[in-house]
Amino acid sequence: MTSFFDEAYRGSPPWDIGRPQAEFVKAAQEGEIRGRVLDVGCGTGENAIFFAGLGHKVWGLDSAPRAIEKARRRAREKGAKVEFVLGDALRLDKLGQRFDTVTDCGLFHVFSDDERRAYVKSLKAALNMSGSYLMLCFSDKESAIWGGPRRVSRGEIRSAFSRGWKINFVRDARFSTTFDDEGGRAWLTSVTST
Repeated sequence: MTSFFDEAYRGSPPWDIGRPQAEFVKAAQEGEIRGRVLDVGCGTGENAIFFAGLGHKVWGLDSAPRAIEKARRRAREKGAKVEFVLGDALRLDKLGQRFDTVTDCGLFHVFSDDERRAYVKSLKAALNMSGSYLMLCFSDKESAIWGGPRRVSRGEIRSAFSRGWKINFVRDARFSTTFDDEGGRAWLTSVTST
């Protein structure tokens, strides 16, 4: 999967909109982004750079070398202090770091069922106790006519975080792409590690 995403970053993939996702901007305004932040699957870093601009200490992690290279360049251009690292979202323990907030914009929905289980376990290794995971993923309410990533149901999200997590909300949201600035139908989810 890494090679697919790395190749996508030779150009501008449809999820690379050149600005933070509006749902994360709104979430930050609502106080959902707290303390040290890890943006997992950070891509070219727009969300991470936005969080750093709010005064958070931020790390961004992606498995695509080209994405990390672009993210580092964007951060330098914008004068943002973000620690961008190449890594595996399924092995966040390897970072040797803990965060108050982990954000995910479009990563959860690319995983298989087995990978999702490993990812949820990996998140536990990266979050402080009572830390929050905030995730934006495509909803099963979004049409699959144009293809794109797997759609996720509210039930799948609730099932993935049924043990060791408190589900704060799973609410309707929009996921902007270069195809649709208004955004495809999505879920914004907040869960807290217990």
